[in-house]
Amino acid sequence: MSKKYWLVKSEPDVYSIDDLAKEKDKTTYWDGVRNYQARNFIRDEMKLGDAVLFYHSNSDPTAVVGVCEVVKEAYPDFTAFDPNDPHYDPKSKKDNPAWMMVGIKLVKKFKTPVTLEEIKNNPKLNNMRLVQRGNRLSVFPVEKNEFDEILKMGSK
Repeated sequence: MSKKYWLVKSEPDVYSIDDLAKEKDKTTYWDGVRNYQARNFIRDEMKLGDAVLFYHSNSDPTAVVGVCEVVKEAYPDFTAFDPNDPHYDPKSKKDNPAWMMVGIKLVKKFKTPVTLEEIKNNPKLNNMRLVQRGNRLSVFPVEKNEFDEILKMGSK
């Protein structure tokens, strides 16, 4: 199976790339996804070794800030079972979980974030889901050429 490429969004005041960099082994679980299409990407398509762009949303500026790798394939999102967790979902059951998460590991943080404005102004990224109207998913696939272009932009 060939390697796939993804973008995951997080608000930096909730969980930032710097938070990930402080984690033991620079690894964490990607929890709290509560959209069925994004959940399906996690559950059905994200595989070990897939590359991930880490995106800070709802920030100034919004930007891709680094690269991660999938280090654990989909498993039940335990935050859905905890009534004290902000991602609690009383309809999700341990014997039939509605929500899934993956494990990711930081590969590198960009010295210079790649802003949404830069992405929108790059003709090579015109078809990227991130810049399409109405795309608000927190996890979605990225084409290899898009991933490579953002990697190049982030390496400047």
